[in-house]
Amino acid sequence: MMRISIDIGGTFTDVVAETETGLSSVKVLTTPASPDRGALDGVGRLLADLGKSYADISAIIHGTTLATNALIERRGAKTAFITTAGFRDVLDMRYEKRFEQYDLNIEMPTSLVDRPLRLGLQERILADGSVLQAPRDDEIDALADRIRSEGVEAVAIGFLHSYRNPAHELYVAERLKQTLDESVTVCQSADVACEIREYERFSTVCANAYVRPLMSKYLGALKAELNRLGFDGSFLMMLSGGGLTTLEQAMRFPIRLVESGPAGGVALAAHVAREVGSQKTLSLDIGGTTAKICFIRDGNPQTTRRFEVARAWRDVKGSGLPVRVPTVELVEIGAGGGSIAGVDMLGRLKVGPRSAGSDPGPAAYGRGGADATITDAHLTVGNIAAEGFAGGMISLAPDKAPSAIARHVQEPMGISDVETAAAGIIELADETMANAARVHGIELGHDIAAFDLLVTGGGGALHAARIAEKLGIRRIIVPQNAGVGSAVGFLRSPVAFESAISVMELLHDVNVAELSKRVVDQLSFVRGIVEEAVPADRVNTTVKVEIRYKGQGLEVVLEHPADTSFVIDAAQLEAEFIDRYKALIGFTLNNIPVELVSVSVTAREKRALSTHAFVPSAPQEAVPTRKVFDLAAQKQISYQIFKRASLGAAASHGPAVVTEDQTTTLVRPGWSVRASGEGHLILDRSLS
Repeated sequence: MMRISIDIGGTFTDVVAETETGLSSVKVLTTPASPDRGALDGVGRLLADLGKSYADISAIIHGTTLATNALIERRGAKTAFITTAGFRDVLDMRYEKRFEQYDLNIEMPTSLVDRPLRLGLQERILADGSVLQAPRDDEIDALADRIRSEGVEAVAIGFLHSYRNPAHELYVAERLKQTLDESVTVCQSADVACEIREYERFSTVCANAYVRPLMSKYLGALKAELNRLGFDGSFLMMLSGGGLTTLEQAMRFPIRLVESGPAGGVALAAHVAREVGSQKTLSLDIGGTTAKICFIRDGNPQTTRRFEVARAWRDVKGSGLPVRVPTVELVEIGAGGGSIAGVDMLGRLKVGPRSAGSDPGPAAYGRGGADATITDAHLTVGNIAAEGFAGGMISLAPDKAPSAIARHVQEPMGISDVETAAAGIIELADETMANAARVHGIELGHDIAAFDLLVTGGGGALHAARIAEKLGIRRIIVPQNAGVGSAVGFLRSPVAFESAISVMELLHDVNVAELSKRVVDQLSFVRGIVEEAVPADRVNTTVKVEIRYKGQGLEVVLEHPADTSFVIDAAQLEAEFIDRYKALIGFTLNNIPVELVSVSVTAREKRALSTHAFVPSAPQEAVPTRKVFDLAAQKQISYQIFKRASLGAAASHGPAVVTEDQTTTLVRPGWSVRASGEGHLILDRSLS
């Protein structure tokens, strides 16, 4: 039996099959109007290549940016928001501050719910969870009539302090479901993001309700079509946090899918980092539309429970919609193969963030695109060849690339030749990505030069060496099947689910019995979700506790294995916190009480570190060369051309290009390349 993964990106849809003999892949253009059409086309082509049918597939794992795109493009359902009376404008008041203090022209993100459809309900639960005023049935029914008359497709419910006591949300939701048509989806904030801070919780439940009808329809239709074609295995979805979940849970909580595609690339990077023993790894995934950066320590990606989507103002932090879901901590840059290059109003070269996507795509695709893109630049300087691009799925028109660059960059800027203009486009894209990594590393307190650079995506290996030079990095890792890295990462990810409980009390004031029961209930909840896809004996559960000194903003996370006998031990947690705080900061604070911020619980499938044996083919008898334009030398340089499968443990020295179906690795002068025992390419920079 085989497993298949599908990653639908902005430009390409990648499909990977895993069998007992290894991995096979295909890359097709994404079909934006109907993403499932491109996905099914890719699966069909791959099955034909393997001589298999849909009945031979034991599992399909899918990741998509459809939810993210719906939020960005405002293509979701008509949504109403029911909240505590007097608090409907929380969605507009946001944090009550400007994300750019001195910019008078900033644009705040538009709320997903129009103000007339933000409906107040007379109810109130206090901060300690006690009921001050219960909701009345007649008022709930009146809101239902309003929702029905407005043609609302989705309802989000978010009340004050429902993270402490969700009873009112549950009651209102049940009564609405009895009253409204079953086609209207109803979401509660206590289900979606049961955490303190009402703006972020309200924003998250509104976003979940907004995309749920679209995602439910898309996923349901895709699953039905797969079943019609003969597929009868399990269907799993990639979550933003790096785990997998069932189709049913993905349809219930689609907001957890916002970074599902990029999370696959990080999952592969973490897997490969553990394989090759890289303790400090900078993951860089460059696709057709964007580049994604994530730091990985000891094989574990940096993660967070706070994320921002659909930024409205120049990609500035604070200008987007906050969502409280577990996610890998990514920085996303508008620099991919389809990123458009041009000249701005001041006569300066600019690259991205606008992308040509898959339709019409870069000029070289010959599909009607007229803009100059990074892919056109690579073709013009000789980094990639027109033959065999994307495994032969796309026939490039090499004459169109230099024409587009000449028209949009060379001539407007008065550059002497088109190759210099093309090399300038690539250099600016490299600097944009390197600077994003630099800034993110500084924010996290990392010495980037001490990290290895691990690259995935169709463009990762093309840009890796120059970005590494800019960052002072001396080792690059290019995994096997890096060009379809996110899809491979899906196959390396465990089934997992996480839930959080906000506490915000002094540690020794916590009602231990009550909180322990809530944690055990959540452990049972997340375990039940994972056990829908995994046998019970293959599931681990853990508890993470966030603790800080009262008045500080630095939370220390303590993680422990846990089961249904879990009990909060305040004295032990305080002692662990003090030890960890001293190790991190170098001192402790006397006479300052310790505060318990939150408790999160995770259920995760136990998985072994799996890999397939790599046997290099016979070395090439003859090594051809091709001319590649070098910006620093201002001339063409001869690069050796190696087939990836022919490389073994012996180092080959640059300048060279290493070719394979889904990507090309550029080995710049001063670098060497070899294959690890697992088949991953290792590029080392000489000390001279």
